[in-house]
This record gives sequence, C-alpha cells and structure tokens, in this order.
Amino acid sequence: MKFQLGAALTAFALVAGSTAAQAYITCNREGDCWHTERHVVAPGVTFEYHPDDWYFHRHWDGDREHHWREAHEGRGYWRNGVWVTF
Repeated sequence: MKFQLGAALTAFALVAGSTAAQAYITCNREGDCWHTERHVVAPGVTFEYHPDDWYFHRHWDGDREHHWREAHEGRGYWRNGVWVTF
C-alpha cells in the first residue's frame, strides 16, 4: 500500500511540475513574423504575439502586411528582413 501511494504521489508531482512548451508567432511593426518559444523583449521595439497555429491560417504569399522569416539561431529579432542580434 505504501508503495502504491508513493508511486501515485511521484506521478502526480511529475505531472504537476511539468509545463507545456509555449510557441508563438512574433511580428514586429514592419510586418516581419517568425516563430519564437518565448516573448521577445527589445528596448524601444514593440512586438505582437499570436498563437503558433496563426501561421497556418495566413496566406503569406498574398499578404502585403506580413512577411514570414525563417527561424534564426541566437537571441535577437527580425527588423526589415535583417536579423538583429542582442
């Protein structure tokens, strides 16, 4: 009985302690949009955040306001099609 209770408490702790990974589509005022796993913070720059599936509901080829940018390594953000590193 103690073993079952201990196993149940361990399983509960693992589930309660785990958090779901967040994914966002981040866009800046210039219309550059890219995938991020956290909110980007840069002094003097404003970003919009959308759920990750927002990407699939866009028509990127015909959208003149938003431009999809591929993932980039390192910390930074897109600005007018150029990656700016922190």
